[in-house]
Amino acid sequence: MKELLIQTARRTGLIDAERLAEFLKANGDGKSRLDELLLGCPYFTEAAVLKLFAAVLGWEFLEDISAKAVPTEFIESIPATYAQQHYLIGVRTESDDKELTVVLSKPLDADILDNVSKMTGMPVRPALATRTTITAVIDVAYEQRTTVIEEVAEELDSQNIDQLIDEVGASDDLLDVVNRPPVIRLVNDILFRALQLRASDIHVHPYEAKIQIRYRIDGILYDVLSLNKNVLPLIISRIKVMAGMDIAERRMPQDGRCSVRLGEREVDLRISTVPTSFGERSVLRLLDKSTGLFELDELGLWEEDLKRFDSLLNRAHGVIFVTGPTGSGKSTTLYACLNRINSAEKNVITIEDPIEYQLGGISQIQVASKKGMTFVTSLRHVLRQDPDVIMVGEVRDIETARMAIQSSLTGHLVFSTLHTNDSAGAVSRLLDLGVEPYLASSSLIAIMAQRLVRKVCPDCKEPCEPKPHELRELGLGDVEQNAGRFFVGKGCDKCFQTGYRGRTGVYELMMVNEEIQEMIYKRETAGAIKKAAINAGLQTLRMDGARKVLAGVTTIAEVLRVTQADIV
Repeated sequence: MKELLIQTARRTGLIDAERLAEFLKANGDGKSRLDELLLGCPYFTEAAVLKLFAAVLGWEFLEDISAKAVPTEFIESIPATYAQQHYLIGVRTESDDKELTVVLSKPLDADILDNVSKMTGMPVRPALATRTTITAVIDVAYEQRTTVIEEVAEELDSQNIDQLIDEVGASDDLLDVVNRPPVIRLVNDILFRALQLRASDIHVHPYEAKIQIRYRIDGILYDVLSLNKNVLPLIISRIKVMAGMDIAERRMPQDGRCSVRLGEREVDLRISTVPTSFGERSVLRLLDKSTGLFELDELGLWEEDLKRFDSLLNRAHGVIFVTGPTGSGKSTTLYACLNRINSAEKNVITIEDPIEYQLGGISQIQVASKKGMTFVTSLRHVLRQDPDVIMVGEVRDIETARMAIQSSLTGHLVFSTLHTNDSAGAVSRLLDLGVEPYLASSSLIAIMAQRLVRKVCPDCKEPCEPKPHELRELGLGDVEQNAGRFFVGKGCDKCFQTGYRGRTGVYELMMVNEEIQEMIYKRETAGAIKKAAINAGLQTLRMDGARKVLAGVTTIAEVLRVTQADIV
């Protein structure tokens, strides 16, 4: 085989034949299998080695594989974990429906071919592809399998519930459902479908006669499945096992977290259970690590606001607050800000509860109130770590507010969040908490309020004519003036028949200028501060929403849903 490889390399020029001969002479001691030896060689790429083996063995080398070519029989017969472990996938062409082509990443894995043939009951022929190509198609092919939630639920109903409680165990990969107990398959399928539909939360809601499974997609809750009430203890027990909770404790709320895999995707779950009158209720928050963090220019900030906000990130000191209700994207904005700041030149430290995403080059501290590690105590210790930039997850009390503001006055740039309706309201909240006006006025450099609006689905987008009263509410004049600039989604399979797909932010960026500093010092009302900010060029949440409606990004109904009328 060694001679054949060298001769073929000389004939085809796929890799340097002389270097190959030298490498085989130095390392060919017979202890390592030839394909594994060459695939680990630093001189040649994986694709070049596999092409050489394909030429020697007379096999096909596949540069690309379509998930549509993977037959259902292969997915049903071969567990996802087996395919992932051995880096193999089965494909079939339309011209050859009797024989299965098994694509391998190791040419001399003869035993694997026999195993696949036995498991599928089909004759097989080999082909080669790189591990990256095979892994990508495994994930897509197994994700495209039809979920069988209803079938599994029926199977659960027909079995002895007490017997199944003993079968609740841990599972690693959502794609691995072969030979799993029905309850594990059911929970895996609920999670799997949620990830397919881009859900951020899963609600398991018990009622008197049924369990309702609900998904929060783009901020809106949808009922997706009703199950028999009998399976509630099983589903909750399985969720508790995954999160490392006490499955015997049913009368107290519990919190936990875990990670699951969907092929190569890693998904963090934050899980909460509470007792209700009809049984335990559970909510699972899904954080998909593979989606990555947003950059500042991907958040939906209007160009002028983006430039002004970007300039703030280079300030040496001051406090920047991001405000809005729960689920309005405040953490995402803060992460985008920290991502933008060069952590190689600056010492950036965050204090969070909980840490949602890991940031490279940044020290992140988890608050642990039970152990005395609160926002205040953490901030006190962080100041001894010589930070340039500090991010405090949330200002909840006077101590945290004072510490954050004093930190900025001693030469640090501080980011934090507040729960207020608009930017001017954040000033009132700080003063109500007990922060002295002179501290607030001298430390605040900007406050940004934000909301999330759903974007019109690009696949079913069509023009529409809004009602006059909607235009008046949004302050957009008449229809003729803005003819042909309004769009709505009619609903399609890709957007779950909602007409919306994905979300973007609407923002209200209030720069704290000298006039506003003076008003804060004099304890002026939030309304007066907002009026002064608008005169200085502030675009309110509703105004920014109106700009995005005219740009065809979202709809009038969506902006009216998440923003309040500007009363100044």
